[in-house]
Amino acid sequence: MSTFLTIAMPKGRIFEEAADLMRKAGYQLPEEFDDSRKLILDIEEANMRFILAKPMDVVTYVEHGVADIGIAGKDVMMEENRDVYEVLDLKISECYLAVAGLPTMEIRDVAPKVATKYPNVASSYFREQGEQVEIIKLNGSIELAPLIGLADRIVDIVSTGQTLKENGLVEMERIADITSRLIVNPVSYRVKDQVIDELVEKLSKVIG
Repeated sequence: MSTFLTIAMPKGRIFEEAADLMRKAGYQLPEEFDDSRKLILDIEEANMRFILAKPMDVVTYVEHGVADIGIAGKDVMMEENRDVYEVLDLKISECYLAVAGLPTMEIRDVAPKVATKYPNVASSYFREQGEQVEIIKLNGSIELAPLIGLADRIVDIVSTGQTLKENGLVEMERIADITSRLIVNPVSYRVKDQVIDELVEKLSKVIG
């Protein structure tokens, strides 16, 4: 009997691009798979179970072993210091982390406020720049923070830059390029090394 793999994946763009990549690699994922509202999907013909989760939760599921492997953005890996192996850059869902703000806003001299979903990444970045800032953690609509006077700057994911533009914000500094990565639970890698290595090899051949 073939080894069954449990895979945690984020919903949305990453899920769609990862599913397409797996099909190209030869895995039989049914078309209705993409439109399902279920949070757990068993694909018996591929010997796989998929857990659909919030991007930040994928790493947690893999670290705790409820998923053998997962697909997570590099931004999550940078923010969350977790005990998982990062084994492959899938080169999908490309974007980048950047500092942005209102072009007309005067940055305060002492501890400017920075709003972000990524407090650890932001703190580390500004520390490396020799800047002391006050970090304000938000979970959504980061672009709103400078508009209502909550923060001087933001640190957020930028894909096309359209959201920044529509809200009158400009990019000030580019922090890091982001793509999605294949991550593995360390125990699963020891127990299911052959099937995981096979998956990595097949995906490696179709990555653009």
